[in-house]
Amino acid sequence: MQKKSFYINKHLAGHDLVETALSFKPFVNHLQKRRPTDDTIKARFYSFALEHFESETEDIKASSDEGVPPNEHALELIYSALSPVLLSEEECYWALSTPVPNQILYSTDSFYKLITSKDIREASSSIITNDDMFRKQQLEYIYRLILKRLYGFTSVLSNNIYYSYVNADTGLSRYYHINIDTTFIEIEVKGKLPELDFETIENYLHEDTSVEVLTEVLPLSLFKFEGFSVISLEDVTARKAIEDIRDAITDPVEDQKELYRSVIQSLKTLSESNHVCFGLLPFIKLNGQPLFDLSSCSESILMQSARKYGVAEETYNALVSRYEKEPKAVFFSSISETRQQKFFFLKTLRDAGIKSYAVIPVFYNKHIAGVMEVYSEKELVFYENLLSRLEFAIPLIAQLLQNSIEYFNACIDDVIRDKFTSLQPAVQWKFNEVAWEQIKNPKARRRRTSQTLIEFKDVYPLYGAIDIRNSTIERNIALQNDLKRVIKLLLKILHILEDRYPGKQWQPLTEKASDWLQVVEKQVNTSDEMLINEFLESEAGLTLANLRTEHPESGEIVDRFLEMIAQDCEGPAFTQRNRLETAMQMINATISNYFEQAEKQLQQIYPCYFEKFRTDGVEYDVYVGQAIAPKQPFAPDFLKQMRMWQLTSMVEVSRLTHNLLDHMPASLQTTQLIFIHSVPIDISFRNDERRFDVEGAYNIRYEVIKKRIDKVLLKDSDERLTQPGKIALVYFTEAEADEQLTYIKQLQAQKMLQPEVEKLDLEELQGVVGLKALRVSINFEE
Repeated sequence: MQKKSFYINKHLAGHDLVETALSFKPFVNHLQKRRPTDDTIKARFYSFALEHFESETEDIKASSDEGVPPNEHALELIYSALSPVLLSEEECYWALSTPVPNQILYSTDSFYKLITSKDIREASSSIITNDDMFRKQQLEYIYRLILKRLYGFTSVLSNNIYYSYVNADTGLSRYYHINIDTTFIEIEVKGKLPELDFETIENYLHEDTSVEVLTEVLPLSLFKFEGFSVISLEDVTARKAIEDIRDAITDPVEDQKELYRSVIQSLKTLSESNHVCFGLLPFIKLNGQPLFDLSSCSESILMQSARKYGVAEETYNALVSRYEKEPKAVFFSSISETRQQKFFFLKTLRDAGIKSYAVIPVFYNKHIAGVMEVYSEKELVFYENLLSRLEFAIPLIAQLLQNSIEYFNACIDDVIRDKFTSLQPAVQWKFNEVAWEQIKNPKARRRRTSQTLIEFKDVYPLYGAIDIRNSTIERNIALQNDLKRVIKLLLKILHILEDRYPGKQWQPLTEKASDWLQVVEKQVNTSDEMLINEFLESEAGLTLANLRTEHPESGEIVDRFLEMIAQDCEGPAFTQRNRLETAMQMINATISNYFEQAEKQLQQIYPCYFEKFRTDGVEYDVYVGQAIAPKQPFAPDFLKQMRMWQLTSMVEVSRLTHNLLDHMPASLQTTQLIFIHSVPIDISFRNDERRFDVEGAYNIRYEVIKKRIDKVLLKDSDERLTQPGKIALVYFTEAEADEQLTYIKQLQAQKMLQPEVEKLDLEELQGVVGLKALRVSINFEE
């Protein structure tokens, strides 16, 4: 044991934030309470310790106040009482400190060596060397204890404090979690304690992220801390590496290489060896066949080596095929000539200087998502302890590889949605004619001639959009509320269980639940949601289920949580999301059903190409003109009827969605937008690629405007053009506005629209200048 007194942060020695006094009185009081209630041999130890403290407490306190080290025998008694009997001192990072931890009075050798080591003293990320960070942690510690002891608030401030540094020998980071036992600290209030509620404290911290804001309502001059604190450090390097991998996956950067390298660095930290390296290789497929994608394979040592020989694609395809048929981990502690002959890819690795190599298949939902490589430039034996360290990282690696697969598929889907479209009845005749020509003439079918280009020239576009207002915000709020409800229930149960069934299993769960609650309080993405559900079901749920098996009487506490997480998406854990989803489905179903019927009316005016798109609402495109129906004469009056239909349909569909408000479980409103483009455009379909093209620069401009006006603002204003209960009509020329005003007046006469008409100038968009808009309010009373 170390009897030497030292400071964690010597720069802040003597700069106390609150009045403190070192005293063993709280410890003595604790022993006195425990002695009569304990009938084990511990009671004899309590009596032995009390005999010493009751005779020497005042001398100990006086010596401490004068700066003299406290009685060594007393400190040994405290260590013996608070540390496990069979735990070796070399394995225990333990220290006794002042009430607000800084001055260490007594510590184990392992604690002293760690805190005073050169590595941690030179680590810029450690709070030992960062005065501002250390002062902030002390302030949070003080207020956390005050709020818990005097107000009963236990979750206002975070309790996660880490020491971190880079080991000079390995070049890898190490992390230690700091646990401070405040059992033996008493708080004296000097004067009247201010009255506070939880909401007031939360509001203060919400408005200002710095804990110093609490000094306004709780001045530290009101308090005195008496007693001592006990510090213990836990090596959480492995856990922190897992958390870093999780964070990288849940908050990915756009650069996939950077993401993979960050995860690989965490795997190295997890391995605790700078000789072991890692590679990650997702199995990308296109149309069910392996597809070599250089960007996805860049962090694989096998692919890097194979590229030098120009065989990367062949190696990738062979590897995917092999592991889909026989997905078994293969380890090569050394790469011999015999093994190189049996496994074709080992030669390229050997030439790259790799002497040890392992490839481990990674599964996602029982399907192989890719492989993880473990390799070294030294001959190594891949012991089981290395695999055990990687055990908890494998599910996250599986998620990462699956994310890469889904990202690739999403890119393909985006291209398809952007560039291709399905056939519509109004234009099917054109495809039929081209198909028949190719059937009649097999030679033409084998050639790509101009006949395969299907064009529709001089067609008039009509575009409309009905959007659910703030749908993304509402979805995030619903998800947050549901997850907060479940996590808060879990925390409440864990606190109860910690008191009834003391054990080490509760603290990690409580910390993780608190961490996730902080994540949920800010913002939750899809990956977060999956990882939180995994934690609730696989970690917390499994622990509580095991507890219930061992202690059936705990059912009254844990059953509510177990039942909540056991239910499917219809359960109480999805209440807010289900309400929102139901409301959105009601709106979209109503809109889709309306347009399925309304399109029939539109086609009766004149055959046209009509296509609607499901977003968070519904968008549609209409193209009409002589080219669509060459055998039926087209007249300008048809276009006027269609524009009248467009405005009328917007009124009718908005009335339908408005009438849903009283029936929807969540209150959602829609906005209505029409873009008027009076000049005809050219469009084309390519039969071979089924690709939709807007022909010509001017026509492409029309598409650009369509995509940018949904969130356009009024000129010199922060107000969005689209508003609930109104229809916005975007146009360029006054002639277009005059035509729309004619239709508006007709609907006003029918009491479908309110009398007022707003004429608005819109902000300049990128590459678009001079946009204007009309905005009219819908009459919901008629």
